[in-house]
Amino acid sequence: MGIRSALSKPFAKHIISQQKKWMENPGAYQKVIFDNLIKNGSKTIFGADHKLGDIGSYQEFKQAVPITDYEGLKPYVDQMLRGKRDVLWPGKPDYFAKTSGTTSGAKYIPITKDSTPNHINSARDALLSYVNESGNGNFLDGKLIFLSGSPVLEMNAGIHTGRLSGIVNHHVPGYLKTNQLPSYKTNCIDDWEDKLEHIIDETIDKDMTLISGIPPWVQMYFDRIIERTGRPIKDVFPNFNMFVYGGVNFEPYRKKLFESIGKEIPSIETYPASEGFIAYQDSQVEEGLLLLTNSGIFYEFIPADEYHNEHPTRLPIEEVETGVNYAVIINSNAGLWGYSIGDTIKFVSIFPHRLLVTGRIKHFISAFGEHVIGEEVENAMKLTMEIYPEVEIVEFTVAPNVAPEVGLPRHEWFIEFRHTPNDLASFQNHLDLHLQKLNIYYFDLISGNVLSELKIMPLEKNAFRTYMKSVGKLGGQNKVPRLSNDRKLADALMNYKK
Repeated sequence: MGIRSALSKPFAKHIISQQKKWMENPGAYQKVIFDNLIKNGSKTIFGADHKLGDIGSYQEFKQAVPITDYEGLKPYVDQMLRGKRDVLWPGKPDYFAKTSGTTSGAKYIPITKDSTPNHINSARDALLSYVNESGNGNFLDGKLIFLSGSPVLEMNAGIHTGRLSGIVNHHVPGYLKTNQLPSYKTNCIDDWEDKLEHIIDETIDKDMTLISGIPPWVQMYFDRIIERTGRPIKDVFPNFNMFVYGGVNFEPYRKKLFESIGKEIPSIETYPASEGFIAYQDSQVEEGLLLLTNSGIFYEFIPADEYHNEHPTRLPIEEVETGVNYAVIINSNAGLWGYSIGDTIKFVSIFPHRLLVTGRIKHFISAFGEHVIGEEVENAMKLTMEIYPEVEIVEFTVAPNVAPEVGLPRHEWFIEFRHTPNDLASFQNHLDLHLQKLNIYYFDLISGNVLSELKIMPLEKNAFRTYMKSVGKLGGQNKVPRLSNDRKLADALMNYKK
């Protein structure tokens, strides 16, 4: 046992003892956070505009602070980009996490001195939860790799700006820095494929014990190593025993990833976002991710089917139920107020509050009122692949076709197969039947001859990789949308159809 794994056990025990307190009484901890947010927010330009100083209850807060997204807060962010202080939170942000926007170009998400621990300590505590439950901290003794964006930061109004993963890279604890790979120089390479080759050069002969990253990009890393060596990952990295991931549903990638490794290993799922670290997997036994209710964020939840209403229901943590899809709203010490992060979640337990990420508010198909969400298409795919064990997929996305050349409107599934079904027509039929069972509205539209059954559009090898590269989103933290309500992505992928 190495020094890091030995020291991690008493530290993990301490962290979990603190965690247990807010797990069991999240409402009380959320109230403390709420009061602190109001106290500090009242000293800002946003606070003056919304009279936060006059707020004495959550009900008053809901009346004063509307639900918004980045577009709603952009005028305040623009003030910070012009150098103003005390705009959304006292002082100036330490960082801007720069992400891709939709209508306004790049988004600049503030990260303050007060909110930085949320991003850093939450990742640490996810690992310590595993150490405490399993008694195993050996993965801390070897080399650790975090497949992330560039740590190079630019300056905007005197504020360091870059991708969240690059910002976090500057805060890796000193006791892990000496074990961290790749090197700073390699991490700064912009081109993903060039960067990947350098990462392999630096890691292929090292004692890798922990690998972290978004599953499709980790899979690419593994594929290249296997191409070079002709050996499974377990033989290249015999002590590799922890995989940490987040950002996408792991299930579509699980089978191939573990086949590449050559065995199943423990894994930890995390739920980080530029706006805040929301949840992590705290148990290898219990389902779901633990909502972090004592980390500077006051949460609200809107039933997903009310999200687009003029006055949707807004619920605090004490009033949520299991089995309901909610849109996540955060108010944080980064200066985000009534902010919709765009995700939907479903609680699988309360006390402790554990959740599953079910999709994106903007990522759905409802061309005819079916409102199919990411959770449903991923479950339909998982159930179908269980019937066809020969099938392996690289990636897939789903979009509507409201006016096909022949026949009724339909959903089209753009799939890059690693191994295709022996009977594609039968696979397609089972996929459609599973989706009908998972979504009653889709079933009604199929039964009523409003929609025809879905159609699979097989794509060429490396289709998604080539497409992502063409739009400058290859590697790092970039993800392919699981589904869209328009044809923008689908039409682009038609260029790669077999």
